[in-house]
Amino acid sequence: MATADRILDSALASFGTRGYEATSLDALAGALGVRKQTILHHFGTKERLLEAVLDRSAAELSDALETAVAKAGPGFDRIEALVRAVFKLAARRPELLGLLREVSRLGPPAATRLTQALDPLVDRAVTHLEVEMAAGNLRAQEPRLLLLSAYSIVLGVATEVEVLRAVGFEPTARSLVRRRNELVGFLRSALVP
Repeated sequence: MATADRILDSALASFGTRGYEATSLDALAGALGVRKQTILHHFGTKERLLEAVLDRSAAELSDALETAVAKAGPGFDRIEALVRAVFKLAARRPELLGLLREVSRLGPPAATRLTQALDPLVDRAVTHLEVEMAAGNLRAQEPRLLLLSAYSIVLGVATEVEVLRAVGFEPTARSLVRRRNELVGFLRSALVP
């Protein structure tokens, strides 16, 4: 694996689990067995490293969601496919979803960069929801607010380990599947007429 890719993987893991501010380039370099100057050679600054991690992560997230939608049927089946894809990512790449939480906490410019990268996906989702609502397949709602609510719920249920523990859910693979299924049922009852 190329050094730049190793740096991006390590930065994603640290930003997504420890947080951006808690991650030092010295610690990343030490974990990778390289000098800090190697990271700076590839990315210039910690901010540019974050930008590269965001760009790659947005592409990975978009690809996963696009693949799920392409295989799904119409109506609520697409929503369920997206929920399943996010939970699959939560199990396989928790640091990726952790990065989403971290970026929303950081605010601009990182949050703006991620939002802009995901805008085409959001626009397609809004269009899909509008079409399904107009056809009577989904209850009429404000599509963007619905997406924001679903995003918050899915991300929270999939990744907020300490909150889950506080309400009595242990973060195991079995409980992740159970939470996913319960969330799909909740969304189905809320959205399907």
